Amino acid sequence: MKIKDLIKQDVGFQYVIDNMELMSSAGRQAMLESTFLTDHDAIEAAWRNLDEAVRATNDTENRRSYTDLRHCLMQLHDLRGTLASLASHTPLNEVELFEIKNLAMLCAKASVAIQGLGLAATLPLPSLEAVVALLDPDHTGIANFYIYDTYHPRLGPLRRELKALQEHEGDPQRIAALMAEQNDIQAEVCLRLSDSLATYCTPLAEAMRQMAYADYLLAQAELCERWHLSRPHLGSDIRYVGLWNPRLRHRNEELGLRYQPVDLSLEQGVTLITGANMAGKTVLLKSVGTAQLMAQCGFYVPADQAVTTVFDAVATSIGDEQDEMNGLSSYASEITKISDIVRRTRTERLLALIDEPARTTNPVEGKALVQSIITLLEQCPSVSMVTTHYGQLGTNCRRLRVRGFVEDMANVPLTPRNIGLFIDYSLTDDQSDDVPHEALRIAAILGCDAELLHLAEQNINQKQ
Repeated sequence: MKIKDLIKQDVGFQYVIDNMELMSSAGRQAMLESTFLTDHDAIEAAWRNLDEAVRATNDTENRRSYTDLRHCLMQLHDLRGTLASLASHTPLNEVELFEIKNLAMLCAKASVAIQGLGLAATLPLPSLEAVVALLDPDHTGIANFYIYDTYHPRLGPLRRELKALQEHEGDPQRIAALMAEQNDIQAEVCLRLSDSLATYCTPLAEAMRQMAYADYLLAQAELCERWHLSRPHLGSDIRYVGLWNPRLRHRNEELGLRYQPVDLSLEQGVTLITGANMAGKTVLLKSVGTAQLMAQCGFYVPADQAVTTVFDAVATSIGDEQDEMNGLSSYASEITKISDIVRRTRTERLLALIDEPARTTNPVEGKALVQSIITLLEQCPSVSMVTTHYGQLGTNCRRLRVRGFVEDMANVPLTPRNIGLFIDYSLTDDQSDDVPHEALRIAAILGCDAELLHLAEQNINQKQ
């Protein structure tokens, strides 16, 4: 799957992509066409390329080369249409010949800058000197294109005569004849140049591809520096130290709110996540999903340390979404997604992230569905995270609980705005087969009607 498809499925990953500072439309296209990598060697190769880009961009001695390369990339255009015409032997016009000349000259300048950055092995650019020679026969070194007199022996005399006639208001019929002859010669030159350039289609396409990738790679390196991302490593399971969610963390920083990264380890099978409302369970799932997409698309990840493994895909059922276009209720949409995840785990190794399954149906059937989901996911080679408010599930899967509310801030008044200050978002092992019971307490903090809360407490006491 390509990045352009992944950002439609994961808002956190879309936030990452939206914050990439690319210099060109070609670079953005290269990014969006990049794929979710499922081969161990391909992922390592992408990370090694990013390692080199980070090293080069952080070297203060290379700033001139870095600036020169970015300047070249700002002038890069997407020439896929022009190159397709060239490959099909369609004669190019003067504008298209200018585009080819500009690309060839940019490639030469970028090659010098890339060598200065020590990235020649990472970003090998082809030599397009022959293309420059064809399109700059007078060796002007200027990027614009003109059908020079050099291209045809008749052009020089014709143009001089035409200029003299126009300046002295000469014979209109002679001027028209000369103009027609000039147009015919220029069309002949364009055809001849197009035929000659067709032999360079492959290196021209490679130059554009590599320069677009250079734009993408430098934007990745810049994001690593700006966000302080960490280089992940591949292993047999998932381990994060200080995992954080970029979208939420940056929002909290803008609002002056606290943000707490978390440590997490996941292994094959199901990890059940429990915790109070507002304890960050959904954010945790989204954070893990976004980090995995970043890793397998060749990015560094938002964590202090990270070890991950290779999956065929990241599959999610997160949030209370309604598929109104298909007439599906929230439950129907949710169960459709979960059913698809379960089926896929029989043939694919997934990172499956499921948020509070069956929460919108009755508790008896809901609990039965959660038990069944866990049982089936435990039998496959995927890694699954499932959050739930259901207790007494009777399953043997690994359990983690968000620590939740703390009591060590007695001097700080508790309000809906600062409630995050009173929550410890870290995870602890919990094999109690029970879930936290803090719904009424949170409702009280949020200013819920006192009579409503009192009746709810009475109802709980009567059932105990």
